Amino acid sequence: MKRKIVHIDEEKCNGCGECVSACAEGAIELAHGKARLVAERYCDGLAACLGECPQGAISMIEREADAFDPEAVEHHLAEQTKTSPKTETGPSADLPCGCPSTQMQTFSASTPETTGATTARSGSTLTHWPVQIKLVPPTAPFLKNADLLVASDCVPIAYPNFHEDLLKGKVVMMGCPKFDETNEYVEKFADIFRTADIKSVTVAIMEVPCCAKMPMIVRKGMEVAAKAMPIDIVVVGVKGQILQRLQRAA
Repeated sequence: MKRKIVHIDEEKCNGCGECVSACAEGAIELAHGKARLVAERYCDGLAACLGECPQGAISMIEREADAFDPEAVEHHLAEQTKTSPKTETGPSADLPCGCPSTQMQTFSASTPETTGATTARSGSTLTHWPVQIKLVPPTAPFLKNADLLVASDCVPIAYPNFHEDLLKGKVVMMGCPKFDETNEYVEKFADIFRTADIKSVTVAIMEVPCCAKMPMIVRKGMEVAAKAMPIDIVVVGVKGQILQRLQRAA
């Protein structure tokens, strides 16, 4: 049948996920850093998502499409609820696709707080959000022409000078090569290297064996993307000291 349905312009979409959380039918999802229609039968054509897109990437068009199916939507939402992260009070509303915690932000590094003549703490050198590998879309504006720091999750906890020595001047992405999916990481980095014109990569890992996968994952991403760039590897000991720094040419 011919009816009104969502159209997403992938060239304009920056993967922010606002449209995902705005769609009560669950008709839109993020895939490879872009919003896409899950299935035509889930879209009711009422355009609730239209005003939520900051890039103007969503429009309503009239074309041949499957009819809207409310029963299919109920089943689809029920399946989403089953696979959603759980909290103590029930399913989490913070899905890894469009919740406020995944909204991209770029900001200035903070300055140290002082009380009289005493410095209360060092300033943060973080300049963007999100930071988890799974949540950063390849088209994130802060990745463009960036010096990228890929850090294993434990590194900022173990190394006390993480912000000043490793993060300052870089864009950071964090994850765990032991608990997360290797192929998913390789695909994500390949997409980033194809898209973002990354200038250099620093990989910060712990001395433990499972962390050794992270440099290999990053190199595989470069290989898949057919890109080459300088890569530095920093190994941090469990007692908080830098054990080794390795430099690799592009």
